[in-house]
Amino acid sequence: MINFKLKERISLNFAIKFFFISIILILFSCNSSNHSKDKEANYSSPNFILILADDQGWNGTSVKMMYNESGSKSDYFETPNLELLSQRGMRFSDAYSSAPVCAPSRYSIQFGKTPARLSLIRVGMNTDHIDHEGFVSIPKALKKINKQYRTAHFGKWGMGSNPSILGYDESDGPTKNKDGNFDNDKSQWEHVLKNDPKNIFSLTNKAVEFIRSSKKEKRPFFLQISHYAVHSNIESKEKSYDLFSDKPKGLHHKNLGFAAMTYDLDESLGILLKKIKEFGLQDNTYIIYMSDNGSVPNIPGAKNYEKSYNYPLSRGKWDAFEGGIRVPLIIAGPGIKNGSESSTPVSGSDLLPTIIDLAGSKTIKLKEIDGGSFASILLNKNNENINRPVDAIFFHVPYKNGIALKRPHSAIRKDDYKLIKFQDDKSLLLFDLVNDKMEQFNLANQKPEKLKELEELLDNYLVEVNAPKWQDGITWKNTPLKDINSSY
Repeated sequence: MINFKLKERISLNFAIKFFFISIILILFSCNSSNHSKDKEANYSSPNFILILADDQGWNGTSVKMMYNESGSKSDYFETPNLELLSQRGMRFSDAYSSAPVCAPSRYSIQFGKTPARLSLIRVGMNTDHIDHEGFVSIPKALKKINKQYRTAHFGKWGMGSNPSILGYDESDGPTKNKDGNFDNDKSQWEHVLKNDPKNIFSLTNKAVEFIRSSKKEKRPFFLQISHYAVHSNIESKEKSYDLFSDKPKGLHHKNLGFAAMTYDLDESLGILLKKIKEFGLQDNTYIIYMSDNGSVPNIPGAKNYEKSYNYPLSRGKWDAFEGGIRVPLIIAGPGIKNGSESSTPVSGSDLLPTIIDLAGSKTIKLKEIDGGSFASILLNKNNENINRPVDAIFFHVPYKNGIALKRPHSAIRKDDYKLIKFQDDKSLLLFDLVNDKMEQFNLANQKPEKLKELEELLDNYLVEVNAPKWQDGITWKNTPLKDINSSY
């Protein structure tokens, strides 16, 4: 009897233990399965590499940015790897930086906001008024979509705050031009031979290692490589310099050192493309190549504006004429048609919403931005419209910079037309950019209705975003914005 009860109790205990062990195994199996699926889902998110050149003009490469404009590529420089990238993807003939100088342009890329809205309109401004931590940046947006995203920024930061505040896991810190070798004197135009010109190849090595470690961890990534090239100082490898020594110079591009530096920058792109293919990431990686603003108008010294390095575009860096703001933009990646071209006007402020769309999110809502997604254009969905809060692209340069135009001005591009308004005397210029990309023929008198439409749109926008307002004597440098107290 006792033995029977003992056996019965042992059997019952065994059954209970077996039941709980089975439940635990089932739960573990489910969790393990879900975890595996999560890892698979995380890794299936696309990778993004944004390569930002410094001061590279619209025609500063050997890629013909506009199929029917021979002057949309260099007549001297060579960028064979960028040519390969363009053959794999889409080039934009009417792409714009958000400003004709670097800091405002870089801010706009990160936050999808114009420099006017950010009240950050020139280099050397105090940035205390910008909510670096609170604004949604590209890294923060991607981490909202998938918390497994790894993010890195290598190279020239050129902004306030620190890359980590904007959500970058790895970076070189708050670097500036001087970190990539820059002397603000005449020596910047004198060519120097170096093994690692403008840190081009050391930056590329960091980028490759970041990609390698991301692949090893099976995590998607966003990588921004902000090159110091082709901003002065002019540096190149000896091998590259020798390559161009015997090549006949072009009608517009003549500087041997600048050609060699451009070639070195392109070589680094080739290294990156080779590694991406070697790592098996080519089919799941979007590569975006862009410049932060147009080229300086001339080298050396940036003095001769009539024979601009940006020809057939007018003028150059520091001005909101086409030479200062129209830039190369090439994007390749999954779903993008090989060798395609878009003439839809796009800007740096459009990159954030576009990347969000390409990453697969339809739920992230961005507040008070100016950019719109052009993912549907990239993915060939026969939609050339970009849904921006205000249907136009804005440029705001409300100061006398003492270098180029020396007049405060703003501009707006909407469809085929562009209006430039000078703040000192309220004079207006109106151009049909499809038929006059050189901005030679002012249509202000011929098209008064179009002139009025664009001027009102520009004025209303500057008031809406409380943009900095020009006053004679205000330089906008160093002093906190609240102490300047001049806005629309």
